[in-house]
Amino acid sequence: MATVNDGAVPLMEVWRGGLLECVHEGHAVICDAKGVVAAWGNPDAVIYPRSSAKMLQALPLIETGAADARGLSQAHLALACASHRGAHVHVDMAGRWIADLGLSEADLRCGAHEPGDLTERDRLIRAGEKPCQLHNNCSGKHSGFLTVTQHLKAGPEYIEIDHPLQKAIRAATEEVTEETVAGWGVDGCSAPNFAMSVGALARGMAKFATAREGHGAREDAMVRLSRAMAAHPHLISGEGQACTELMRAMDGRVAIKGGAEAVYVAIVPEKGLGIALKVVDGGYRASEAAVAALLAKVGVLDPAHPAAVKRMAGVQKNWRGMETGFYRLAPGFPG
Repeated sequence: MATVNDGAVPLMEVWRGGLLECVHEGHAVICDAKGVVAAWGNPDAVIYPRSSAKMLQALPLIETGAADARGLSQAHLALACASHRGAHVHVDMAGRWIADLGLSEADLRCGAHEPGDLTERDRLIRAGEKPCQLHNNCSGKHSGFLTVTQHLKAGPEYIEIDHPLQKAIRAATEEVTEETVAGWGVDGCSAPNFAMSVGALARGMAKFATAREGHGAREDAMVRLSRAMAAHPHLISGEGQACTELMRAMDGRVAIKGGAEAVYVAIVPEKGLGIALKVVDGGYRASEAAVAALLAKVGVLDPAHPAAVKRMAGVQKNWRGMETGFYRLAPGFPG
């Protein structure tokens, strides 16, 4: 089994004072319906997809009939795939979703953390309130988990590896990626996260990209999820964030999703392509630069768009506004 270090190649460089200060290495794969179209690094490197796999984890929400039974909207489906910033729009929607199930915030199993959204963070501080589980960036995913659990009449501990929900997620993951999971770990939100190769993750995204309505329950579910993400970029991450800004820059034509430790995926229906990448050192600036570069390479993102420019290359400044260096894509990537 290839580890994350095996065969990694430079994806991004950071320069200071005329010297190369930092190199972010990683792996990136583009797949179509037939297989690998292009690759940098090692497609067989095994990683945890982390939150980039939320579309896979949301498949049972639709395939079990739970989403339709509860009358979930397209926005609900987007939130189920989100790693949101805990802004009011995110927290309010997750809270109403849970209440509509007849449940409460205490039924979530994701844990609480401070919201990334500064407006909501400051509101909590002024009000003397503590963050709750609805502020967790995965509260939408867990709301979906609870919806499936309730629909299946399964037990409340839906994050346990032998729970019917997690068994369904594992089965869907293996079927879509065409690879037996290489193991599993506990994610930041306490849910299982199934390990797979970067190539398998890209292959899975290509399945989403080539799915068509009316070609079975699985493909219908894939289409609904990817369309929901692309149609509601503000729910997927939040204002100022790469996922939200880059999807807006592509006018709803592409769904992209980041994951912890610098994983990124993209679903490109008009090209029939799936993209997956992993930066070995977990550097988000490199994963954001890499996904923007690959989207530009396949012709769906204008490289001159401000959302792309600021991530692929730029000047570094210190706290006094002095220029200290620059960052850029590594020579040869993406070619």
